[in-house]
Amino acid sequence: MTAPTPVRLLVCDDHAVVRAGLLALLGSADDIEVVGAAGSGEEAVALAAKLRPQVVLMDLQLGDGIDGVEATRRIAGRPGAPYVLVLTTYDTDADINRAIAAGATGYLLKAERPEELFTAIHAAAEGRTTLSPPVASRVMAQLRTPAPQLTDREQEILAQLAQGLGNREIARALFISEATVKTHLGRIYDKLGVDTRSGAVAAAKERRLLR
Repeated sequence: MTAPTPVRLLVCDDHAVVRAGLLALLGSADDIEVVGAAGSGEEAVALAAKLRPQVVLMDLQLGDGIDGVEATRRIAGRPGAPYVLVLTTYDTDADINRAIAAGATGYLLKAERPEELFTAIHAAAEGRTTLSPPVASRVMAQLRTPAPQLTDREQEILAQLAQGLGNREIARALFISEATVKTHLGRIYDKLGVDTRSGAVAAAKERRLLR
């Protein structure tokens, strides 16, 4: 019986020790062939185009330069692109949402066992999604909880807030009174479940409410 063709894999992680550990681990799998390793997002994008792997194993935090999300977006956006499997220590809603929106096929945490990583790589090579259990739980929780509905005016004020403008500046920009701005801010805080300006911006970014 002919052995299956190994999955061609590109690894991207900016920590040399972690990258070496991954290469050693993956090198022990007969059905996975590591064709390259990148230490930055830019290098991963270039190597993905040059080496044409089936799967890119992508860290999210990559130090200087573009992060894993932007690298994923650039890789996944090309014709005939490889699948991108995120491997990270971060499991916040914002990180998960950004990675998936960028085109990641799967999202795995570094705490997973090696066998789970191998399985996820093969699933990604077939275009199937694999999520670590904590990540899957977060995704399901988001689906069960509808995003708050903001009015057009609240959206406008939130956008100004994200730019760091104060109440007076927002009032001038939108041709409304400061009192009206304060009223809308109170409603925005209530809908987002926060009580500060920075909290409102952070919550809006996490829930992808900023246009």
